[in-house]
Amino acid sequence: MTRVALIAHDDKKPDMIDLAQKHQALLEQYDLIATGTTGKRLMEETNLDIERKESGPLGGDMMIGAEVAEGILDGIVFLRDPLRAQAHEPDISALLRICDVHDTPLATNLASAEYLLKGLADRPVHQDG
Repeated sequence: MTRVALIAHDDKKPDMIDLAQKHQALLEQYDLIATGTTGKRLMEETNLDIERKESGPLGGDMMIGAEVAEGILDGIVFLRDPLRAQAHEPDISALLRICDVHDTPLATNLASAEYLLKGLADRPVHQDG
């Protein structure tokens, strides 16, 4: 099953909820994970089943990055707030870097998120063994 992470900075959480509601039927086909507060808000506003990690500032970004490094995450939608400094900026930079290292699709705005979600749905499924 396709595994996708959903992350949103505070000012972008309403956009993430709108995205999830718009694409709920598609997202229901994915194995979803999210950072703590984003996951909580998404579960309150949708019927999606989401595995919640820690909040970003408490290590959630790094937990998701570890899944990228393990090769078990197929893509990330990370709606970042480019106009506000984040206390955990080093963790955010590390997550972006690990996605580049492992060639993991990463969307950081709504336009690219739409492409990522639809692109993952259209890709051929690989079966092991």
